[in-house]
Amino acid sequence: MEPNHILDALLDEAGMSFNGLATRINQAGKARGKTLRYDHTAVLRWLRGATPRGIVPDLICDILAERLGRPITLTDIGLGPAANPASAAPLAGFIERSTALWRGDGQQRADVEQTPLITGLPAIGPVWEWENPPDDLDVSRPGGMRVGSGDIEVLRAARLHYEAMYRQAGGVATRGRIVRFLAEQTAPLVRGAYTDATGRDLHRAVGGLVAVAGICSYDSDRQGLAQRYFHQALRLAKASGDRAFGGYVIALLVNQCLFMRDYRQAVAFAEAGIRAAGTAMSPALATDLYAMQAKAFSRMGDLAGAHRCMTAAEEAAGRIRPGEEPAELGYVQPGLVEAQLAEALISLRDFAPAQDYAAEAVRAQAHARGSIHRLATLATADLGRGEAELAAAHTLDALNLARGQESQRLRDRFVRLRGMLADHGSAAGRNAVEQIDASLSVPL
Repeated sequence: MEPNHILDALLDEAGMSFNGLATRINQAGKARGKTLRYDHTAVLRWLRGATPRGIVPDLICDILAERLGRPITLTDIGLGPAANPASAAPLAGFIERSTALWRGDGQQRADVEQTPLITGLPAIGPVWEWENPPDDLDVSRPGGMRVGSGDIEVLRAARLHYEAMYRQAGGVATRGRIVRFLAEQTAPLVRGAYTDATGRDLHRAVGGLVAVAGICSYDSDRQGLAQRYFHQALRLAKASGDRAFGGYVIALLVNQCLFMRDYRQAVAFAEAGIRAAGTAMSPALATDLYAMQAKAFSRMGDLAGAHRCMTAAEEAAGRIRPGEEPAELGYVQPGLVEAQLAEALISLRDFAPAQDYAAEAVRAQAHARGSIHRLATLATADLGRGEAELAAAHTLDALNLARGQESQRLRDRFVRLRGMLADHGSAAGRNAVEQIDASLSVPL
């Protein structure tokens, strides 16, 4: 059963407890000559996906309509005709589902945190819907608190804050904070009142925050939840009308596909991002998408495809103008493309040029998280060339930078390095293995 996030969000908006709804249902039933004995456990079952029986769905609509001061239909409470949850829903319903997810995640509810990864057509649907018409002709919303430019600036500042925190402390440490901000500070704004122009700016700013929440969930190894956040960010990108931002979200999905070893889907998503962003495609975004395509092709053993995309990535990197790129693409820093191409070459077991690219990436200045990944890539290339002592030294440099980071993805990299260093059996390698073991003994 899929949780009924829409009903959960409406109860939150109405300020109504589970007991409060159950009591009102019993009273409304009595007024119709029905004896009903529902309590908070019944409401909890409905929120987890069970369907209320008989006249109860209609009663819920009437109760919430009276409380919220607007008509409420069965579809509005998540009990209408079955629909593909990945399809482009009307914006109002999408907002209700999204805010419910934020609220449940902020409450650390197990059913939300354990959201499964979706595959097949439901996973492709949001990308297809973003790429194709219809677009949102009017995203204005009546009623509620009035949203202004000052509110949107706060959201933009929050995205920068949480992105910096993620880079310095990791997704595990940052996730709870950004999710609470979404639930407590952002949800009232997207459910507020705004014009079409303000609404587009609002959805763009909220999309940036939601994307960072997805990144933190990915970094915490909650892949299903990360996917939902990325899909939300893509829908918000469509509502904002910002094609370049949508392309950035596609890049996040491509990266997740690479991690999940779904290389064909990674290539397809990257192609969709390149195709749909069109003239809004920034050089930094093109660099990242082509580089990730190169990694996907290399892991499938497609030498020609990998080299074609490596060339395209390097050409796009030469056109980057940092001051003209979207804010979210700040991670495409000098050295990123070299690190990505080094990883592609490692997959092709072409270790000499991989080592050269990785060394160049390490020499370029980057934030701590980026430097850790680059050093780990260089250490892997070192090992490919049989240079265990050099690999151990680069691994220790990466470990020093990783102190204070709470990231499952970084731990994964060190686990892989540990296995490769242990296989080489050198004294320097054994020392690095001991240092990795000491670091991994500290739980996240």
